[in-house]
Amino acid sequence: MTAVHDPHLDHNALKIGQLSEATGVDVETIRYYEKSGLLPAPARLANGYRAYGQAHLERLAFVRHCRALDIPLADIKRLLSFVGEPSEDCGDIDELIGNQLVRVRARLKSLRALERQLVALRAQCGADHDHHPCGILQELVAAAHGEACACHGAASKAGA
Repeated sequence: MTAVHDPHLDHNALKIGQLSEATGVDVETIRYYEKSGLLPAPARLANGYRAYGQAHLERLAFVRHCRALDIPLADIKRLLSFVGEPSEDCGDIDELIGNQLVRVRARLKSLRALERQLVALRAQCGADHDHHPCGILQELVAAAHGEACACHGAASKAGA
């Protein structure tokens, strides 16, 4: 990569730390996004520092927003390709978001099941903590031994 010595660029360019601060994205994550092609490689200043511009800032904000929606990086790459080559047919984008919605709904279902299990486990706690063994801990140890537990109902095999 060639070093760029342009006083205008030096004045307006952001260093990676400044880009990180401006977007709330960790420096290592920015470097990862560059390596994976989500963020174009920046120019280099004469001193070797990366020089990020407004386009980097906007693209990183786009990626960050997509990640906040838990969209996988591969899908973000696809979305970025649509941003770069917009077309009137946005069916692929709709499908991509529909697939993300299916994943989120499946995770919600799984989290609701986890919540029920934790509620059942917590119900094993007796009110008298000083004079009785911990019911929660007993359930966890029993499950580790492959015995039935309150949170899973049936016997669970250790390591399964």
